[in-house]
Amino acid sequence: MMTSGGTAPDLHTELLELARATAEEAAVLVGAGRSTAADQVDTKSSPVDVVTAVDTASEALIVRRLTEARPDDGVLGEEGADREGTSGVRWVVDPIDGTVNFLYGLPAYAVSIAAEVDGRSEVGVVLNVATGELFSAVRGRGAWLTAPGAAAMQLHGSAPQSLEQALVATGFGYRVEQRRAQGAVVAQLLTEVRDIRRNGCASLDLCSAAAGRVDAYYELDLKPWDHAAGALVAAEAGLVVTGTGNRPFAQPMAVVAAPTIAEPLVALLERLH
Repeated sequence: MMTSGGTAPDLHTELLELARATAEEAAVLVGAGRSTAADQVDTKSSPVDVVTAVDTASEALIVRRLTEARPDDGVLGEEGADREGTSGVRWVVDPIDGTVNFLYGLPAYAVSIAAEVDGRSEVGVVLNVATGELFSAVRGRGAWLTAPGAAAMQLHGSAPQSLEQALVATGFGYRVEQRRAQGAVVAQLLTEVRDIRRNGCASLDLCSAAAGRVDAYYELDLKPWDHAAGALVAAEAGLVVTGTGNRPFAQPMAVVAAPTIAEPLVALLERLH
């Protein structure tokens, strides 16, 4: 579906296959650790920003597999992996995106792996551990969803007729003062759109927009591992991927939206913030 015409795989196909195999192996580890996830929990930026021993183990497995296969590549991971490379390829890894969901057993937590080439995401996979759904994209080759027992399906987002008919996903930061401000924005946004969804997993929110399960998604202060794979999936599905105030995506606002509502949504977010 996303391979080149020659007999030998090109770089992008090689990176995609490695990312997919690594995510699937990590997902087995994560799934096996779900029942005991609450046994070893620490906090990071705030008392509600949690990390489990499974997060750490998943990242270690991912980094090991990637660097064994491609020892000259760099790696950036949420749980501390930071390795310089010499190949021009850097892997950006979230070993469990949606750790709170993972901790509580809510079925929206994912392994997210992106491959940057010369600083730009070129390959991305997001695997929902709880459902087995695999979202993937290669720049210029589209975005795809592979679900257990089903054929791969190309993703094209949605096309709501107006902002008032748009289902919009968002997420919140971990600091109290940040949440207070974000809550005030959501309260005003709620009267301008169909409804709001808060799923607790940025990578899956981005992929949900790509799949047309929501019409748009926005969030402040995402980290590279939150969006490196999912934003590529959204872009390859044809969504508008942008920031606000003429700033780039995720600096600091991340917005993905169906083209039919992107302009009024960005204008509204700029007004509310």
